Amino acid sequence: MMLPGLKSPWLAFHGGVFVGFAATFYLLNGVLLPWPVPPARQAPPAGEDPVGAAQRPGLFSVAQPRSAGEDSSVADELYRRVRILCWVMTGPRNLESKARHVRATWTRHCNVALFMSSERDERFPAVGLPAKEGRDQLYWKTIRAFQYVHRHHLGQADWFLKADDDTFVVVANLRWLLANYTPERPIYFGKRFKPFAKQGYMSGGAGYVLSKEALRRFVAAFASRACTHTSAVEDLALGQCMEKLGVEAGDSRDTRGRETFHPFVPESHLTEKFSKSFWYWNYCYYPIVEVRGTSRGLVTAALPRPSPFCPAGTVLAGASVTGHGAEPPAVAAVSCPR
Repeated sequence: MMLPGLKSPWLAFHGGVFVGFAATFYLLNGVLLPWPVPPARQAPPAGEDPVGAAQRPGLFSVAQPRSAGEDSSVADELYRRVRILCWVMTGPRNLESKARHVRATWTRHCNVALFMSSERDERFPAVGLPAKEGRDQLYWKTIRAFQYVHRHHLGQADWFLKADDDTFVVVANLRWLLANYTPERPIYFGKRFKPFAKQGYMSGGAGYVLSKEALRRFVAAFASRACTHTSAVEDLALGQCMEKLGVEAGDSRDTRGRETFHPFVPESHLTEKFSKSFWYWNYCYYPIVEVRGTSRGLVTAALPRPSPFCPAGTVLAGASVTGHGAEPPAVAAVSCPR
């Protein structure tokens, strides 16, 4: 049959050859030899944060430690029900001298543990935040750290603890305290000071813990500029922001009115009396209860410098936790790195 419009047999022949070749080519490549599938879109490298807030190292996640033969049912239940992300304020120079001891001791009891620095360190690992080192940069580091946690780990915990790399935390007692509250309540806990904020604010040195709703409000406030970087004094500036956002300053004292978050080294709270001229009297939101010893519900305390973490941790653990029946002493099975 001659193709329409081709009156010459020679043109019809060559036209038919061309049409046949084209049909065969598309048949082979479309059916028998399918078109190659384009490669899937690759995720950004592990160290690249698409939003640009931080460099992402490997997550340092932990499991609930326990001693052989112990009944850990209560501790395991609290570990599942009261999920705590602990982030530790540190820096490149402190990773080996301080932060490694924190990593080996109390952070093992957190559901998630992160170390926040100004430089990324995949080996440790530490998050590299877009902030500089120095006391005048503490609030910037705190803001960036909470933004990072909110962006990458919000669903992995319900409470979010900030602590320094020279602070010791009895995480079991912290869980016991937080078990009485819902993370959807806008609240945060710590060592409560009173100047410069109507509801007070939490001491940065003693550490503080935000509920999930408090974290959401804090991060959203910086996105909307309801809160800004108003001061280099980290704890006060954060407390003033919390007050503005309607985040409640919680009462972390035990049933006998004794503090559980402590800004000083253990011996100061265990054995010493504070001079009446000491600034601490004017700063404490609650009356200072001077008794020999400390609350069995102790949550945090600062450590001496240089930090002999294991001896101090043993003292703190022995003064707490067992009365709650929540889990064994925080560092009972941990040995100091050499």
